Amino acid sequence: MLTQLYIRDFAIVTQMELSLLPGLTVLTGETGAGKSILIDALSLALGERADTGVVRHGCSQAEVIASFDISRNKAATDWLNSQELYDEGDCLLRRVIGQDKSKGFINGRPVPIQLLHEFGEYLVDIHGQHEHQSLMKRDAQRELLDDYAGLGSEVTELGSHYSAIKSLEERIDSIARQTKDRSARIELLNHEINELEALGLGPQELEELELEHTRLANGASLLEGAQQTVNSLYDSEEDSISQGLARAVNALESLSKHDSRLAEIAAMLNEASIQTNEAAAQLHQYLSDLELDPQRLQWLEDRIASIHDLARKHHIKPEALPAKLEQLSRELTDIEDADTSLANLEKQLKKHRETYFDLAKIISKKRLSAAKKLGDKVSEQMQELGMPGGQFIVELLPLAAEDISRHGLERTEFKVSANPGQPVKALQKVASGGELSRISLALQVVIAGIGRIPTLIFDEVDVGIGGKIAEIVGHRLHDLSKSRQVMCITHLAQVAAQGDNHLQVIKQTQNNATITNVQPLPNEERVKEIARMIGGLEISQQTLAHAQDMLSRASA
Repeated sequence: MLTQLYIRDFAIVTQMELSLLPGLTVLTGETGAGKSILIDALSLALGERADTGVVRHGCSQAEVIASFDISRNKAATDWLNSQELYDEGDCLLRRVIGQDKSKGFINGRPVPIQLLHEFGEYLVDIHGQHEHQSLMKRDAQRELLDDYAGLGSEVTELGSHYSAIKSLEERIDSIARQTKDRSARIELLNHEINELEALGLGPQELEELELEHTRLANGASLLEGAQQTVNSLYDSEEDSISQGLARAVNALESLSKHDSRLAEIAAMLNEASIQTNEAAAQLHQYLSDLELDPQRLQWLEDRIASIHDLARKHHIKPEALPAKLEQLSRELTDIEDADTSLANLEKQLKKHRETYFDLAKIISKKRLSAAKKLGDKVSEQMQELGMPGGQFIVELLPLAAEDISRHGLERTEFKVSANPGQPVKALQKVASGGELSRISLALQVVIAGIGRIPTLIFDEVDVGIGGKIAEIVGHRLHDLSKSRQVMCITHLAQVAAQGDNHLQVIKQTQNNATITNVQPLPNEERVKEIARMIGGLEISQQTLAHAQDMLSRASA
């Protein structure tokens, strides 16, 4: 769920930080106060397109940060893990809009805006505007129907058979193409395999060869440098470091009889003398082991050149040569055993296709039954939500006979008619924001227990309604909030009274500038706000009593 929203220098918002709670949160305020600004800002954090005009006048950039608790949202967690963006605790989405560019962040890491949008679809559905509505997408419509029909495991299994079918078809086509010029291909493969086997490149061998080559190629420099160093440390008869340290130790030990403080320094130099002598001994051993072998160096250069030449021939990196040998060997086996391989592959393909179609037909039958039930229940809800004669249909559109898909033999499309006598149209083509929002509400109420997206936001849901219908809309929103976090922008007291949490949006003038603020309302202030929504500017004792009664009945 959405836990916090921070907005800075966005439109007429200077700075705002909101804490959001579970249940139904209603947002109210005077017309023009900027209620939709909150939804617009959140949409940007969810990856919607940005217009530089949203930056508050006189500011260089706008910023929106949305914090989500995804501890129970497995789909969101899996997505973050797949993108290596998962962090413990709440997930933070951040969007910064400047005068010339827009930047997105997930958990503090910069991401492309498209990735922000993709992740946002696991978190929030905004109903009322066409933007950011998962219900507008056919894949989401199919997923919703399958969830309603309880087909999750069957569709997953169907997808695995679909993947196997496609993989087997590609393998069969590849073998068929290869066997067209069978003898020539076998000859070429044998030649390339023999080259790679003759090379016999072992694991990590190239790295070891290059290290040894570097050592031998620089043998003269290593020998000269090591000899000079050991001479300086120990071998020089006149002024070696070892002799100098020994003299210094003897001198300080003698002087320490007169001043004990010199004894500690003498001990330090004695330790240095021991380390120097040990280093000289190891350098002597190194020089005795160091070999300058021109023949070995030449062999190394020839070996390394052969490896790189063969890698260039196959257009791969040298370390990929062993894998290339395995690939060519498998291909040769497939071609030489083409008849057997093809027979086995075609047998497997036939089995997967039979299983796929058997399962797909079962899924189609269950979908058809669930589509009828879902359509009827949503249609019933539409009648109650101020759309008498409205109709919701879940249509299953068969694919062409030769086509199959990962999800079955048909496409799913939601169609609606909001008014009697009007033909049903695809949900995407519903023109009225209010109707679309109420249709979405009707659908969400029916699927309340199985919906995938945890936070729902409704805007325009109360446009063109009032009285009894408005109260029903409020009840439905509250019912839905028992299983999902719901936010609703409303102009109607009947809807606002149903909220578990109430936010008031206020437009103010400060320093000759218009700004918007949002404040949570305690119960007493909430009564006044509900009364304002009922009675307008003049709030009477009767209006206040009516508002208190509405809140009391809503909480009963």
